[in-house]
Amino acid sequence: MRRNRAIKITIIFLMVHRHFLLHKPYGYISQFVCDNKKKKLLGELYDFPEGTMAIGRLDEDSEGLLLLTTDGKMSEHVRSKKIEKEYYAQVDGQIHDEAIARLQQGVEIGVGSKRYTTVPCKAARLLTDPGFAERSRKIRDDRHGPTSWISLTVTEGKFRQVRKMTAAVGFPTLRLVRVRVGEYTLNNLPAGAVVEVNGF
Repeated sequence: MRRNRAIKITIIFLMVHRHFLLHKPYGYISQFVCDNKKKKLLGELYDFPEGTMAIGRLDEDSEGLLLLTTDGKMSEHVRSKKIEKEYYAQVDGQIHDEAIARLQQGVEIGVGSKRYTTVPCKAARLLTDPGFAERSRKIRDDRHGPTSWISLTVTEGKFRQVRKMTAAVGFPTLRLVRVRVGEYTLNNLPAGAVVEVNGF
C-alpha cells in the first residue's frame, strides 16, 4: 500500500504544469530553438522549465503579451477561436472611419497562395498614444509623416494577419503590440519581463 501511494504521489507531482506571461520584446522570435544562431530566443529572457512552449506566436518584429505553458492541452484551448486576442497597432498615416469600418467588417488578405476574407472583428482608433516604452529600433522620424494608433481584436490567428489587415485598408502597420489574450492583459509588464501564473 505504501509503495502504491508513493507511486501515485510521484505521478501527481510529475503532472503539475507551469504557466507564464511574457512581454516579448521587439527582435525576439517566439521559439526556444532555431537553426539560425543569430536569432534571439525566448530562453534568453528567463529560466523556463523544460517542456515550456509558446501559445501561438508573435513574429520577430512584433511585441507584447505572449503566453507560455508546459501543458499542450492548455495551449490548444488558448489558440482556439473562443479566445480574443487584442492588439495595438501604430499605422502609417491618420487612419479614418472608413478604414476602421472595413476592418470591422472583414478584409481580403493573402494566406499562402490563396485569398482569404477575415471574419468581422472589433476595431477602433485610439484617441491617445498608448505610451509604450521606445523600442530598441526606432520606428521612424516624424518628418516622414503622421502616424496613428488603433485597437484591433481578433479571434483568428493567420500568419501576420493584423499587419495584412491594416495594409489592406491602406494603413501599413509600423509597430504591433499584443495587449490582451482572453482575460490576461499586458498592463505595465516591462519588455522582457516574465510573470508566472496559476493557469489560463
